[in-house]
Amino acid sequence: MRFKHSIKTAYRGLEQNRARSFLTILGIVIGVTAIILVMSLGQGAQALILDQVKGMGTRTIIVGGGREPKGPSDAGQIFNDSLKKRDLDLLLRRENTPSVKYVMPIVFGASGASYQSDTFNLTIFGASPLMEKIFDMPLKSGTFFTEEDIRGRAKYVVIGNKVKTELFGADEAVGSVIKMKNHNFRVIGVFAERGQDFFNFDEAAIIPYTTAQDYVLGIKHFNRFITEAASEAQINDAADEIKLTLRESHNITDPDKDDFFVITQVDLAGRLSSITSVLTIFLAAVAAISLIVGGIGIMNIMLVSVTERTKEIGLRKALGATYKNILTQFLLEAVILTGLGGIIGILLGAFFSWAIATGITKFTSIAWTFSFPVSAAILGLGVSGAIGLIFGLYPARTAARKSPIDALRYE
Repeated sequence: MRFKHSIKTAYRGLEQNRARSFLTILGIVIGVTAIILVMSLGQGAQALILDQVKGMGTRTIIVGGGREPKGPSDAGQIFNDSLKKRDLDLLLRRENTPSVKYVMPIVFGASGASYQSDTFNLTIFGASPLMEKIFDMPLKSGTFFTEEDIRGRAKYVVIGNKVKTELFGADEAVGSVIKMKNHNFRVIGVFAERGQDFFNFDEAAIIPYTTAQDYVLGIKHFNRFITEAASEAQINDAADEIKLTLRESHNITDPDKDDFFVITQVDLAGRLSSITSVLTIFLAAVAAISLIVGGIGIMNIMLVSVTERTKEIGLRKALGATYKNILTQFLLEAVILTGLGGIIGILLGAFFSWAIATGITKFTSIAWTFSFPVSAAILGLGVSGAIGLIFGLYPARTAARKSPIDALRYE
């Protein structure tokens, strides 16, 4: 009963000055809102990335030239020229890679495309007919090029949906001729709209890789090999076979000197998940600083409140209130304030997270999933209460230590 009475007393004390109470918890509200928002967006980004990685297939293995990029300083590795035609031929030999189902070479680069008076900047991908299957790229109209077109270095192109819209508008694109890198390419297909993922194929043009090497990019190497293991159980075997084959091709005996890298989809998903998790935690920690600032604000306001309510404290003590009663009342006031701020922050954070996720999905081509971080909400509420206890302790002790005689004389 005494504790219940203390809660009622604390609540009445806060209700007497609602405006001050609201301003006092504002820092807590902002801090918890920021934490919920950051954690929610982080989980949404993580889910989006993992979905895109899985969309390429769990058996997919990516082979790149140069050492594996670890950060922005390694961006140049994308254009390393260590993967050659000899490597492709060796990987395609069944005796070298029995656990590998297929191998597709890829080259890429930027280019402008023009049709009549319209132009559009796009990304050119040189690939094989396997690309349509690997990346699950249904055609809206037309067809894909064939292995015969690869051998014949045909100047055929399959364009993304946005490329078609920018260059042709509502007109039919299939059968028309566009110009890229001073070469004419006949449009034989248009992809259905895909939306943004690792590769924005809506703004891309796909041509035979032999054509891209000879006529567009002027290179003899490949940027990537996209391979697939025969089964999920053979992923590690396939990756090892690829490494051994390339080391033999490049005369490498020390694995530490590999001039290529091999990444499975499982590895890629794990690494990207770790990166987004660390980044999310870091941003949440930065947002949590505002909780500390809010705690300091609560302590200052509570000290002002103690000073203003000195006579009230003296009167309560004169009527029999103990040190513990006064301490409990002011501590409860602080905890109620921060707890209320935490609840409001959780609700606002959830609302803003939902609004942003909905906006991204509606106004962009990214299918962003709203995710509510329950653990962050529980943590935010717990931390809010703890801040109330920690930063409310000093003002509460100050109030509880006041002498009833001195307090009643206070003017």
